[in-house]
Amino acid sequence: MSEQDPVTLMKQYVGKAAADRVTSGMIVGLGTGSTTAYAIQYIGERLKTGDLKDIKGIPTSFQSTVLAKKYGIPLTTLDEVDRIDIAIDGADEVDPQKNLIKGGGAAHTREKIVDSLAEVFIVVVDSSKLVDQLGSTFLLPVEVMPLAMTPVMKALEKLGGKPTLRMGVKKAGPVVTDQGNLVIDVKFDAIDNPADLEKEINNIPGVLENGLFVGVADIILVGEVVNQEAKVREIS
Repeated sequence: MSEQDPVTLMKQYVGKAAADRVTSGMIVGLGTGSTTAYAIQYIGERLKTGDLKDIKGIPTSFQSTVLAKKYGIPLTTLDEVDRIDIAIDGADEVDPQKNLIKGGGAAHTREKIVDSLAEVFIVVVDSSKLVDQLGSTFLLPVEVMPLAMTPVMKALEKLGGKPTLRMGVKKAGPVVTDQGNLVIDVKFDAIDNPADLEKEINNIPGVLENGLFVGVADIILVGEVVNQEAKVREIS
């Protein structure tokens, strides 16, 4: 592992640290993204060795569904359970109050449902995701129904945002979410009150959900490289 680049090391360490919080019998929300992918991998390895038993996962995206199946994690749905014990998910930004911007993988609608229902929501990030104010480094993703794209973009401009439709990479046309909707990425000069902005955006007709996660995270696990050694720091 020492030959790998520092960012990969941080992601592996923090993913494993989150997977170590899972105990037998838990219902686990399985988030989306490169760091969470390591957590899913390590949960699967613990199941394979018998260190964990009777785990069921609730995936937040097609990506996490595929990874869970790959690593042998049995899956369930919100219709079939009465609780989620723990959710593990990444973030694109984390502020000092543990508020988040998520949605870089266009899965924030399902992520917010699962992460909000969990008894404990653990966020796994590397140190580059820590910011003093949300919106500093990352645009705010907004999932919108296709027919409402134009009026929603106009409404976001009235809120002070600069919206752009997210386009696909190596694909002609826009990004389409797992729900069949579009993603608008919005630049705000400053997000002074994330809680109010989250509600204002979600009140725009045609918006399904936005990437502001306010008051949802319980524990932040931060992967850092200190003296060329990967470490995990907890913010709770």
